[in-house]
Amino acid sequence: MRKISLLLLAFGLLAPGLQAQKKNTIDEVIWIVGDEAILKSDVEALILDAQMRRQPIQGDAYCVIPEQMAIQKLFLHQAALDSVTVNEGYIASLAEADLNKYIADVGSVEKAEEYSHKTVAQLREIIREKYKSQALIEQMQSQLVSGIQATPAEVRRYFSNISKDSLPTIPEQVELQVLSVNPPIPLAEVNRVKEKLREFTERATANPADFSLLARLYSEDPGSAVKGGEIGYTARATLDPEFAAVAFNLQDPKKVSRIVESQFGFHIIQLIGKRGDKVNCRHILLKPRASIEDKQNGITRLDSLADLIRQNKITFEQAVMHYSQDKNTAMNAGLMVNQNTGNSKFEYQDLPSEVAKAAYDMNVGEVSKAFTMIDPLTGKEMITIVKLKSKTPTHKANIMDDYQVLKNIMEGNKKQEFLHNWISKKQKETYISIKPEWRNCNFQYKGWIKD
Repeated sequence: MRKISLLLLAFGLLAPGLQAQKKNTIDEVIWIVGDEAILKSDVEALILDAQMRRQPIQGDAYCVIPEQMAIQKLFLHQAALDSVTVNEGYIASLAEADLNKYIADVGSVEKAEEYSHKTVAQLREIIREKYKSQALIEQMQSQLVSGIQATPAEVRRYFSNISKDSLPTIPEQVELQVLSVNPPIPLAEVNRVKEKLREFTERATANPADFSLLARLYSEDPGSAVKGGEIGYTARATLDPEFAAVAFNLQDPKKVSRIVESQFGFHIIQLIGKRGDKVNCRHILLKPRASIEDKQNGITRLDSLADLIRQNKITFEQAVMHYSQDKNTAMNAGLMVNQNTGNSKFEYQDLPSEVAKAAYDMNVGEVSKAFTMIDPLTGKEMITIVKLKSKTPTHKANIMDDYQVLKNIMEGNKKQEFLHNWISKKQKETYISIKPEWRNCNFQYKGWIKD
């Protein structure tokens, strides 16, 4: 992710020395795309940004950068026409994290405001808009190509027409089954967490404005804690079911919910507002912690279960059915699914690091020793054993073993071709004006200059 200081460069929020350079530049409008202007200062800020990051620009920067900005404006305009939306809460959390990082880098809020010549509130809004634009462009592109697929016949034809030397090399891949359980947490630890939440409830009931402060100080949900616990307007389907059931039933913003247990831990919730089928609320999340002794006891018990599997007294699949507490795999015989490809094959780099380490030296059919890992979905610590179901060595792609890879490559090519044609079409439909001294370029798209 781009550092905040570099993000600020793109908006002209430069450090003092760079600000002085910019002040010596006479600004002017160099491109107009629809009703949006591209300024010379914006282009130079982005070029300086690339130089600071030591990222080479292929071609003449004063041609490449304005064209990229113009393409972005085409997508943003279409996103506005199509009423494309993004998760405002997620965008705000990214912006807040970057702003906090920038403040930490420069040393204080005062220095951040001095260097950027902006207030913190202005910085936050500028960064938020940057992330929102990026997300809208990505969402618009995804929406445009969502229906593009490659048929099996097209994939076979693509494979047969490509030279063997041009086929991608597929790194070693594995299929894994996992069995995960929660560490045994004593009742006393659960009661401690609930008592803490009751204290927060009493404070927030007496003064509802305290909820936001308490969330910032104590909530263990990093995404919302920086925003005072606010999650942003969110649909029911995207929330944990137990959390959603309570959040959508809240009516009074001055009242705090009962304690809610979800797959993430224990919450209290405060309503902010409702908008159609979405709710916005604040929450405070606390997670009971297992002691080192508790985790070791859990590891010992799961190792005993792994021994029974190795002795063929129970199958891995039967063990998953009876004992697994991982909702993502329990109903699939423990088989992990790669969210990037939709199938069950993983390169080691795509696995959680703890799982990759456990599986790396295993043979097919082996079951690992128990180990602890952080669930990437919930952020909770789990105790896990892994069975290596299959291993495919590094090889050149072939239609039998790597159909999905070849399908993804072909669909990617089709989507790129569609977006290229879409941009060319939008050029014809959009008012575009470029100052004469900025036209002498070998543009990627030829339709910018119409006269």
